[in-house]
Amino acid sequence: MDRREIAALLAYIGRIDPRTIRTDQGEAADQLAQWHELLGDVPTATPYGWDALAAARQHTRTSPYPILPADIARPWESYRRDRLARHSDPTPSVDPDDQAAWAAELAGTRRAVATGTAQPSQARAITTGRDGADPRLEARLREIGSCIPPAARAALAPYRPARAAREAAVAQGLPDALSVRCAWCLAQPGEPCRRRRIGPDGGARGTAPCATHPSRLDLAAAQQPAQVQQPAAA
Repeated sequence: MDRREIAALLAYIGRIDPRTIRTDQGEAADQLAQWHELLGDVPTATPYGWDALAAARQHTRTSPYPILPADIARPWESYRRDRLARHSDPTPSVDPDDQAAWAAELAGTRRAVATGTAQPSQARAITTGRDGADPRLEARLREIGSCIPPAARAALAPYRPARAAREAAVAQGLPDALSVRCAWCLAQPGEPCRRRRIGPDGGARGTAPCATHPSRLDLAAAQQPAQVQQPAAA
């Protein structure tokens, strides 16, 4: 804020809290100089949520004490920290080999976000999980069959014996037990079956992976024809 904007802010504060009004010309000049010194880098308002008048009004509503420059500066610093905390640096548009230009664009973007002239750029969430999966990603995976190339899958097999055995069973036409929910231990699709660990008092102390429960194998076998016929119908 420049001196004119500080004067307008003090005039507004004087209307809602007459205790801040300085009637002596010298005191008024000193007050204006002090507020400009402390709030010169704080804007009056930004396009995205900051308003110094609103901060002054909130203080007057909630505090019995006359407002000070710090009562405007503190909300402004909180506003800046919150915006930067929600910001993820986007990839600059300049040549990555030009380190100076790369750093300058990153700094300029952060400065614009912190000062409220640009919205924070939030990182896109990874599309994973049963409930939040992206339909486009699922369609693409069905089209290509797997996101892991066959050569990489074969190289990983010694380090993932359970997964490799499951894939080998599916390749032989056997039912994939992990494709269904286990009615016994309530393991979700894709998760192994688990057994409860019972403590001396009879209460459950935790769970540990175990062999697939027979009822889950039976359920997967019963649903296997529908799973096989679905791609053919499509």
